Amino acid sequence: METSNIKVGADITVLREREVDYDSDMPRKITEVLVRKVPDNQQFLDLRVAVLGNVDSGKSTLLGVLTQGELDNGRGRARLNLFRHLHEIQSGRTSSISFEILGFNSKGEVVNYSDSRTAEEICESSSKMITFIDLAGHHKYLHTTIFGLTSYCPDCALLLVSANTGIAGTTREHLGLALALKVPFFIVVSKVDLCAKTTVERTVRQLERVLKQPGCHKVPMLVTSEDDAVTAAQQFAQSPNVTPIFTLSSVSGESLDLLKVFLNILPPLTNSKEQEELMQQLTEFQVDEIYTVPEVGTVVGGTLSSGICREGDQLVVGPTDDGCFLELRVCSIQRNRSACRVLRAGQAATLALGDFDRALLRKGMVMVSPEMNPTICSVFEAEIVLLFHATTFRRGFQVTVHVGNVRQTAVVEKIHAKDKLRTGEKAVVRFRFLKHPEYLKVGAKLLFREGVTKGIGHVTDVQAIAAGEAQANMGF
Repeated sequence: METSNIKVGADITVLREREVDYDSDMPRKITEVLVRKVPDNQQFLDLRVAVLGNVDSGKSTLLGVLTQGELDNGRGRARLNLFRHLHEIQSGRTSSISFEILGFNSKGEVVNYSDSRTAEEICESSSKMITFIDLAGHHKYLHTTIFGLTSYCPDCALLLVSANTGIAGTTREHLGLALALKVPFFIVVSKVDLCAKTTVERTVRQLERVLKQPGCHKVPMLVTSEDDAVTAAQQFAQSPNVTPIFTLSSVSGESLDLLKVFLNILPPLTNSKEQEELMQQLTEFQVDEIYTVPEVGTVVGGTLSSGICREGDQLVVGPTDDGCFLELRVCSIQRNRSACRVLRAGQAATLALGDFDRALLRKGMVMVSPEMNPTICSVFEAEIVLLFHATTFRRGFQVTVHVGNVRQTAVVEKIHAKDKLRTGEKAVVRFRFLKHPEYLKVGAKLLFREGVTKGIGHVTDVQAIAAGEAQANMGF
């Protein structure tokens, strides 16, 4: 006997319906529904999606079409509202990180599509919210893309590939970053309106070959119908190896609805038990962006790594160049452009700090509970894998290190048990930051690069220093 599939994810949406004949005069209908359980302490379910892909693959255009509800004119009109700088509008290329939101109501309908719809209204009307993190595609801005992947903690990534160019430019590099940082991803093949059907099929086959290679170990799943989209969302949430592939056009609108169905059904990928454990810890907020807002004062944007943050909380921020942590007060909180009184672990938001001096802040700092007594370091060790280096990786080599929201140049002080490293080799390496100390935690994922040199790993040890010792340790 066939039964309905119930997915707990107290909104109910009918996903698909079919008739089944049980050898009787009256055929019966079998209905599959989505039961979306929104936690009592949350207004809506939130999913963060990083958008990756080569330059000119159509990332910003796709986000413009998804969030604004109007198809592109073929010349990039849909992306204009997403750009933050004049040179981005002039060149059509993203150079900074921007955020766009897509809300779904209890019926699975997009709530964005209204001329008068504000961000606050979208949040109030949504039971599911997708936050897209639009990252740069040009190799020139690779450091911005890496910062977005490491600091904003996306639940998954959307890798955009242009049907007419295939895997080109930074596509492989972005794919490698998602694999190295263990970010689940799905693929969208764009611009199918510009190509013959055979060209699109060739690009899909190329992607399938790459995904099946030993370095990826992924199971590609081509989505061609609404049933496929429902199944893909289920499988993607259950297994990190499944990689759905969509083929669509931002100009003709072909298959756009399949991507919306997938995004609506896709449940949060974070474990609720882990989330509860993080909320019970002390407050730790990563500072990723810093602004000055008229009549508000200094504002910082970032992600709450652990604990709970409320309006009026007293926190400390640092480390400064001399390794100190400074006291401050959270005046107000905004999440998805609307006021929020309580921020929970895993959520991204902006915090208003009033008249706190902006010059004392920088990206890479953390805001923590005073009782945490945070430790900082200028020297740390990491177990690394050298992904690529033209010659040999030796003591004294300088690289740009990315650990969470930390991005700074460090020098290799020692390679344990070895004199040098070659491509593909592993070792425990001691690094020293060149500019100022940082707040690091053992176990944090690490990525480093310098030119064509690239490597990944995790922090195994930090040599903690006291605030008064910081300048001496940095060689000042």
